[in-house]
Amino acid sequence: MTSVRPRAGDDTTRHSPSARRAVRDGSRGAAPGTPVRPAARRRQAGRTGRIGWLLVAPALFFYAAFVLWPLIQGVQYSFYDWNGIGASTWVGLSNYLTVFTDPDLLGAIRNAFILIAFFTVIPVVAGLVLATLIRSVRAGFFSSLSQTVLFLPQIIPLAAAGIAWSWMYAQTGAVNQILGWIGLGGLARPWLGDYQTALPAVGLIGSWTLTGLCTVLLLTGIGKIDASLYEAARLDGAGWWREFFTITLPGLRQELAVLITITIIAALSSFDIIYTTTLGGPGRATLVPGISIYRIGFTQSEVGLASAFGIVLMILVLVVVLPIQRLSKVRDQ
Repeated sequence: MTSVRPRAGDDTTRHSPSARRAVRDGSRGAAPGTPVRPAARRRQAGRTGRIGWLLVAPALFFYAAFVLWPLIQGVQYSFYDWNGIGASTWVGLSNYLTVFTDPDLLGAIRNAFILIAFFTVIPVVAGLVLATLIRSVRAGFFSSLSQTVLFLPQIIPLAAAGIAWSWMYAQTGAVNQILGWIGLGGLARPWLGDYQTALPAVGLIGSWTLTGLCTVLLLTGIGKIDASLYEAARLDGAGWWREFFTITLPGLRQELAVLITITIIAALSSFDIIYTTTLGGPGRATLVPGISIYRIGFTQSEVGLASAFGIVLMILVLVVVLPIQRLSKVRDQ
């Protein structure tokens, strides 16, 4: 039996499988410098995706355990009459009907919407004015000091702020003393004990705590606006008002949307300040949904009604906030 051996000058040689595969790919038009094929790329992407899910798994677990599961339970409880201990009774939509027909609960919702003027309108407008004024001053010690002082109320716990302001609002507190010093002693009163002034007094505490946040965030947004726009406006003879409405406000659209969203949520879900200052009083003058839910659930032991009111409050927040977010994105596009 004879064996065939390659002769001198013969190009026929034995290739390894990988070499034959590379030759075959080259003959099919594949780029010679492409080491990764689609199948390998898909495997690599799948491996990267699995690693990503492993990294976010702890956060997803805690979010599901402490946010999603309580929310699902709250929806379930809202259809029952339950005191939190004994047997529960199915009542359907009766709890939701009570929320929308009880004058006290409707009054709490109305007070929450009134607080939007103090938690949103005043801090955002004041933040715009202060941020613009600070921007007009050259960056230096005054600018840094003013930002620090304005932001300090934001880092104070709301409960501590409520207690401090309740002392200042007292009959012999700092507010009435200052009014006496400037000749307005006739206006002195127990601000948190008066039916007419209790809710505005509580709202001003929220304005004080949120103004610093609005100022710092808006000041950061103004710093991102191209300075050449202001220079061009000045060359065209534009004044302060024209610069503000044609350059500053449009450039702060995203920051304003974020601030309005945060402050509206703070107004509708307010609890800490009111709990430490008035507990919803005098009477029901400062009653808000957060205090009502606390009273119904923990004092009156009506867990089903409290859950229904909480779900209604969540829906109200979404109804108010989502259009603002959508409007800001549409204008941005």
